[in-house]
Amino acid sequence: MAPVRRLHYISPGWESFCGVRRRIGSLLLLLLAVNMVGGQIRYSIPEEMKKSSVIGNVAQDLGLDLKRLSSGQARIVTGENVHYTELQKDKGILVVNERIDREQLCGDVTPCSFSFEMILENPMELHRITVEVLDINDHAPVFPNKDKPISFEISESAAVGVRFPLQSAQDLDVGQNALQNYILSPNDNFILKQHSNPDGRKYVEMVLQKPLDRERHPHFSLKLIAVDGGTPQRSGTVNIDVTVLDANDNIPVFNQSVYKASVLENTKTGTSIITVNATDADSGSYGHITYSLSEMKESAADIFRINENTGIIYVSGQIDYEKDKKYELRVEAKDHGGLTGTSKVIFDVID
Repeated sequence: MAPVRRLHYISPGWESFCGVRRRIGSLLLLLLAVNMVGGQIRYSIPEEMKKSSVIGNVAQDLGLDLKRLSSGQARIVTGENVHYTELQKDKGILVVNERIDREQLCGDVTPCSFSFEMILENPMELHRITVEVLDINDHAPVFPNKDKPISFEISESAAVGVRFPLQSAQDLDVGQNALQNYILSPNDNFILKQHSNPDGRKYVEMVLQKPLDRERHPHFSLKLIAVDGGTPQRSGTVNIDVTVLDANDNIPVFNQSVYKASVLENTKTGTSIITVNATDADSGSYGHITYSLSEMKESAADIFRINENTGIIYVSGQIDYEKDKKYELRVEAKDHGGLTGTSKVIFDVID
């Protein structure tokens, strides 16, 4: 008698359901296997290492045999920056695969690091590897307009103690390699005062310490030097031109020492946020004031503008709450005699 063949019909839905169950089961088994074995190692390397430079001996640091790396098909998985490294499993080492620029990778965030996992099979193992990228002094302090001198026109009647805000230099390095100090070229009339913002950024003012005499010294040519703390030390320079004028007895004074306002993210370009106001007791051109913004982060410089005649600060770029939750600016009021008054503006960004 011929064997009887029984045909069973399985609906597509049931087959799909079974497939999902099998995949879930496989995933659970994988997770259980991964959780059984795992290690974590951390390496610290300087930025800008040459391609193929050794980061660390992974096999030795994890206590693995080279044969195990080969039989387990060791490989790097997950992580946004895995392209920076390469695993040479025949040698058990992790090497640099691509030039690592700390400033490009992390900006001014410190410490700077990236992480990824190395996986082995049969049995399953998952090891986490973290690479910390250390800063080297590969950037010098740079003034934003280094080829254009900082110019002042100052009355010979300016009072001793009057302050003149100067440009700040930018240094992409961090820590000790970042900008540390400013130096003003020797002269008899001006000294330098340095200050630090809450975020650690430094800014400077030139202070008149001895009365000016236009008849004796109608012009000064000075240099402002910004230096970092690296080895070897790097520096940047900008020229300061001072022209001494007659009789301007008062500096512009703001009606508030600090202005505060809130601004919504994604506020449309051209929207006015706040108006600052300064007055000058002098008459004529010495009493005419123009406004400007200074001491801004590079991001803020593209977002805010001020009407130099009215003092209205308005939005000129994209505001993103996730990038910056607060902006701190310095606003300057300068009269035609070269005297400058300053105030602070703080914007809180609303999500």
